[in-house]
Amino acid sequence: SLALSAEEAAAVIVSGLRSTDVFVGESATFTCELSHPGVKNVQWWLDGTPLHNNLVTEVSEQDGRIHTLTLNDVACHDSGTVTFRAGPLISSAKLLVKGISLLA
Repeated sequence: SLALSAEEAAAVIVSGLRSTDVFVGESATFTCELSHPGVKNVQWWLDGTPLHNNLVTEVSEQDGRIHTLTLNDVACHDSGTVTFRAGPLISSAKLLVKGISLLA
C-alpha cells in the first residue's frame, strides 16, 4: 500500500546532512537524524548511485533515528552529492575530496 504509517507521516528530519571536505585516503561521515524511528525505505546515494555496505562504505543506524554513512579511503572521483532518503524525507550534501599537495 502507498499509505504512510503513523510514524512515517509524523517523522521529520531533525538534523540533515552537512557538506564535508576531506583529503584523499581519509574517511567522510554523513549523518541524518530523524524525529521518529520506523521510517521504511532508507537509502543512501552518491551522485545518484545507490550505496550499500561493503569494504569502503559503512551504512549504520542508531535507535532507528540516527542514520550514518561512512565512506572510507576516499578518492578524488568520490567527490559529489551524497543523498539520504527515508520514506518521503530527503537530505543531501556535498562531498569534496581534496588532493594532497606536496609542499617542496
